[in-house]
Amino acid sequence: MDLSNKVAVVTGAGRGLGFAYASALARAGAAVVVNDVAADAAAHAVEEITAAGGRAVAEVGPVGSSEVAEALVARAVDAFGRLDVMVTNAGVLRDRVLWKMSDDDFDDVVRVHLRGTFTCVRAAAVRMREQGEGGRIITACSPAGQRGNFGQTNYAAAKAGIAAMTRTWAMELARSGITANALVPVAATGMTRTIPAFAPYIEAWEERGEPLPEWLRKAEGFGTPEDVAGLVVYLASDAAASVTGQCVGIGGDKLALWSHPQEIATAYRDGGWNADDIAAAWPVSVGREPQTYGIPAPQAPGA
Repeated sequence: MDLSNKVAVVTGAGRGLGFAYASALARAGAAVVVNDVAADAAAHAVEEITAAGGRAVAEVGPVGSSEVAEALVARAVDAFGRLDVMVTNAGVLRDRVLWKMSDDDFDDVVRVHLRGTFTCVRAAAVRMREQGEGGRIITACSPAGQRGNFGQTNYAAAKAGIAAMTRTWAMELARSGITANALVPVAATGMTRTIPAFAPYIEAWEERGEPLPEWLRKAEGFGTPEDVAGLVVYLASDAAASVTGQCVGIGGDKLALWSHPQEIATAYRDGGWNADDIAAAWPVSVGREPQTYGIPAPQAPGA
């Protein structure tokens, strides 16, 4: 993929998935604005990218506010003359079960993930439409936003909202030649290290350089941040000009397309439904095969 004529902003790019995305975009030729809330992480990321021959500048700030979003777009335009790709990767976790989750736990996650995605994409869309040459919106979703996850009311809600916003933007921006797609990555990061089932394998990979086991890469689709980055490059490229409104999963050796919510069973009754009618019909019609929910825990072979 040749992205030498593209300029991208990647939020939360100081480390982990965001750094992998920014690095891959730069290797493909794009100029990159590296955003992070930590100035030292952003500066180090820029140093790594430029040392490898890429073009990158830093813009420090916590995503969420309109002011930071507009500063990111302005930085791209000031440094490189335009903006073609917005990758909204920044995020935080405040995991708690429902009855222990505080207002601040909820608001912090929604502000960064949901509001931060909204403000950054809005600012990017304004600039891309002014340029009149199309563009790429790439948001970050999660299996938790598709299926729910224990202890992640805030995170699951934000990620589900991002998926819905992305589908909406695919419609609204189509006439401007701007695509909007969501990543659903599964990778070894600081966030996934908090998941007990993944923690030992991530620790072995990070601290001892042990490769992630094949069953984890294939059956669970769980890999490194670098395994995810190729999808970002593809979605940013001209090759993906016809791909929009999609939630695409990637991790390890697995690439997947997530379904969109849709009716899977229906029933009709002349005159409508009262509670007794629903109770009688439920087990033999629409409720006969209820949907599963939650993310299944990974299982090693023989476990």
